[in-house]
Amino acid sequence: MHATQTASPKPLLAGRRPLAPHLSVYLFIVGPFLGLISAVPIAWGWGLHWWDALLAIGWYALTILGVTVGYHRYFTHGSFRAKRWLRITLAVAGSMAVQGPILHWVADHRRHHAFADRDGDPHSPWAFGTSPAAVARGFWHAHLGWIFERDLTNQQRFVPDLLADRDIRLIHRLFGPLTVLTFALPALTGWLITGTWWGAATAFFWAGLVRVAALHHVAWSVNSICHLIGDRPFHTRDKAANFWPLALLSMGESWHNLHHADPTCARHGVRPGQIDISARLIWIFEKCGWASHVRWPTPRRLARLSAS
Repeated sequence: MHATQTASPKPLLAGRRPLAPHLSVYLFIVGPFLGLISAVPIAWGWGLHWWDALLAIGWYALTILGVTVGYHRYFTHGSFRAKRWLRITLAVAGSMAVQGPILHWVADHRRHHAFADRDGDPHSPWAFGTSPAAVARGFWHAHLGWIFERDLTNQQRFVPDLLADRDIRLIHRLFGPLTVLTFALPALTGWLITGTWWGAATAFFWAGLVRVAALHHVAWSVNSICHLIGDRPFHTRDKAANFWPLALLSMGESWHNLHHADPTCARHGVRPGQIDISARLIWIFEKCGWASHVRWPTPRRLARLSAS
């Protein structure tokens, strides 16, 4: 008689981040943040040129959409299929948002959905309880604190599909050079526009440091604010909520309640007036023939998910 054996799931964690990459986390979070908090007095002192503003807006849009459309809706949740060149482009653009290498990011986010607001979630604001002090501590943890932890989510458990993709493994390894480029290319453009090193410096500041810091805190606010406050028109197992003030800056990611109710849906803002720029970009990709099998919401499915 043979005993039936059930394979146990792979562990959540897979070692700790080496010291050098861990120190780089501090560098690429603290550096842009210092640029962000100095932006107002610097702008007051020597101004903000039109090319700095346009470069910052352009690079912000490119890199945050690399995260929202690429890292998140495509690689993490498979909301659509993409041609190889688009797949690579989205992975590169997401990497240049400086939110971490793609395999780490996707593994963390799939783990978040598997354990949302429960033990095992890497960044729940409810991790320490519901008292005012616990929620304040949880907000810090969900917004930023969890990033400084050295434990690594197990990629073999959460992203085996991406580990099998040679293109994605290469882009993961190129995260360092892509991070350098995300700061160097705006500076180079500023130099080409003005022909001066000062033009390069101001472009580096606004379209590099300030842009990355602003993008960071908008993205992290979805982890923190959107699991604390907002409306919840759809039924979920967790506290995911919609927070409309972030909708434009987050490219639609702050319509977070529907996303947790239906994670593979390509559109998060599904009600009238809920602007979702990421979904519109996916729609453009589909119309151009670059994306297919897009998981759009249907009235019947939304009615079934409704909390009312």
